[in-house]
Amino acid sequence: YVSFKNLADMGRLHTHNHGKSHSIRPSVAEIPSWVKIEAKEIEELIVKYGKEDLTASQIGIKLRDQHAIPLVKPILNKTISDVLKENDLVPEIPEDLNNIVLRAVNLQKHLKDNKSDSRNVRSLELIEAKVHRLSTHYKKKGIIPKKWKYKSVVAQLE
Repeated sequence: YVSFKNLADMGRLHTHNHGKSHSIRPSVAEIPSWVKIEAKEIEELIVKYGKEDLTASQIGIKLRDQHAIPLVKPILNKTISDVLKENDLVPEIPEDLNNIVLRAVNLQKHLKDNKSDSRNVRSLELIEAKVHRLSTHYKKKGIIPKKWKYKSVVAQLE
């Protein structure tokens, strides 16, 4: 049994590299002095981008790069996901689960063309294990339906 501090650590579970080198969020959760946009305008931007079918992380990147808003939470006292939930713009499958399923689908397409690629057969098994583990977590939390099931054939058709 392996316990994770957060689900981001699960992504490194099956890799051989153990480092934690990555970009770090701002440590101080205060509103920076250069942010001149009001909270209401930020919410409107989030809703606008949500209606354009952008994911929460894509919205965060867009706010950071185009509007110079490093973090939304200190300004709004809620996350981008919370704003999307309030406006019924949340996708039926969570973003991280959807990304892992898409990765599995792309690897299945690759393996269809390259049948002798045995190393990536193992990679597909590991990715599918992550899908099942993450889906059971979301089923327990009630985020996805209890009957939701990952099937490799169904995933290829989506």
